[in-house]
Amino acid sequence: MGNRGQVNYSAAKAGIIGATKALAIELAKRKITVNCIAPGLIDTGMIEMEESALKEAMSMIPMKRMGQAEEVAGLASYLMSDIAGYVTRQVISINGGVMTLTY
Repeated sequence: MGNRGQVNYSAAKAGIIGATKALAIELAKRKITVNCIAPGLIDTGMIEMEESALKEAMSMIPMKRMGQAEEVAGLASYLMSDIAGYVTRQVISINGGVMTLTY
């Protein structure tokens, strides 16, 4: 879910989720799975926050830390593996336990 002033972000996110769910139905007959990874605060070079804003964001994460890119990559690897062949049409949050208000 986007924040105040981020209608564009929220609309794009909703579009990706809708496309995931529709494509999963269309491609299931071809044995193709489609899922969406919804990352929370991940420690990457894209994080540009003032220290106070970062502390506030971290206070809302039950695990009290940012996720690591390797953790998101691990989830993606699982979803692409044969053992995830029955997982489709899912939006999977990887966010340290933050309550998700959408999907």
